[in-house]
Amino acid sequence: MHTEPQTPSVDSPPPRLGLGVDIGGSGVKGAVVNLETGVLATERIRIDTPQPATPEAVAATVAAIVKEFDWDGPVGITVPAVVKHGVTYSAANIDPTWIGTDARALFTAELDGRKVTVLNDADAAGLAEQKFGSGRDENGLVILLTFGTGIGSALLYNGTLIPNSELGHLEVGGKKAEHRAAASVRERNNLSWTDWAAEVSTVLSTYDALFSPDLFIAGGGVSKKSDKWIPLLTTQTRIIPAQLRNTAGIVGGAVAAYSD
Repeated sequence: MHTEPQTPSVDSPPPRLGLGVDIGGSGVKGAVVNLETGVLATERIRIDTPQPATPEAVAATVAAIVKEFDWDGPVGITVPAVVKHGVTYSAANIDPTWIGTDARALFTAELDGRKVTVLNDADAAGLAEQKFGSGRDENGLVILLTFGTGIGSALLYNGTLIPNSELGHLEVGGKKAEHRAAASVRERNNLSWTDWAAEVSTVLSTYDALFSPDLFIAGGGVSKKSDKWIPLLTTQTRIIPAQLRNTAGIVGGAVAAYSD
């Protein structure tokens, strides 16, 4: 998506803005977002994720990004973890000391008491796609799946997020779904698109049987090559590629900060 800074016309009111910060295993990324369009209103700032990625070190990195924007409003922060009432209950590609951490309290203190919303990174991507991307105008049950190192998931029913679904951990044919069909599996095992699509279809068929969704949205970096594998899928439910891609976490974080 276009990410050039926006200049409103003289006659139009300034757009509503929000700040989203997306914490990943290799980088922490943030930007101010136009909450009316889902377009980044500033350049994205990225800082390498500190190693080890302890809560305190990551919180300091988030604070450094927020300071760059001279931002004093609410902040939405995504983490690769299950999040319940601001507390992280898992840790994917970050330090295990995140488990049991009150992340909302930690970030609130680091950001001088400003309002903070913390949510799972795939859930944030789902919110962004539902509001501004491939899920726009879609009713019923929409399942976003991010195919990367693992499989992240977000469930949205009539636009309402059902958080922390973690469908990549569901067992399919004796294996976790993400051990069958993550993008990393295709790369590691040098699978053809046809062979990998067969594994993805097996996983999606299980999701179909359990949830009867109205739409799958395929995200993650591999969605850039959706023409090579989505047509090969045999799932009964319609599946389309995500649109926001690498900005989805930032956008979803900013949206969550103003809807929490």
